[in-house]
Amino acid sequence: MTADEDGRTARKRRQILDAARGVFLRNGYVGASMDEVASLASVSKQTVYKHFSDKEQLFTTIILDTTDQIEGLAKLITASLDGSQDLEKGLRKLAREFLRSIMQPDVLRLRRLIIAEADRFPDLGRTWYQQGFERSLQTMSAAFERLSGRGLRPLDDPQLAADHFVGLLLWIPVNKVMFSGGGDHYTEADLDRLAESAVEVFLRAYGG
Repeated sequence: MTADEDGRTARKRRQILDAARGVFLRNGYVGASMDEVASLASVSKQTVYKHFSDKEQLFTTIILDTTDQIEGLAKLITASLDGSQDLEKGLRKLAREFLRSIMQPDVLRLRRLIIAEADRFPDLGRTWYQQGFERSLQTMSAAFERLSGRGLRPLDDPQLAADHFVGLLLWIPVNKVMFSGGGDHYTEADLDRLAESAVEVFLRAYGG
């Protein structure tokens, strides 16, 4: 396959994923059809199946695509903490960017959909948790372990510190939108205030 063909294949795959995301978020997992995905993506149903063997694989790919973006951001920002001369400033940046990534309307809608389908399709929920939430926690835990004794107090349990950090960030806003619908309850200024408050409390407990 030539480079041009590879590029066309990648673009077609992205076209299908973007269309499928809209279909799943609008109709739910059970209500989504491969026919509608093909129509919205302006491709044949055969083309959809050429890239994705079934609806579950297509939805799982959307989950992984979303979690990879969030995890990539977490890795990028936590890596910058290692050489930071101002730990509090670095943690504020991590908190703001991570919170904003989680609070994107489509991410929230996808999260709500996965929770709604978790009993019938537990593998989907397991994928979201393991590849998204758990992976981000591991990334933060590793970062806090590197900072143990230099900026943060010596940590016996970096994983617990990561749990506390993320809990301080997400508990209030995520639960509010999960139960009340929508994702527009918080402005960027609101999210920044939540992030700064979380870092302040975290450093009171874990600051060196």
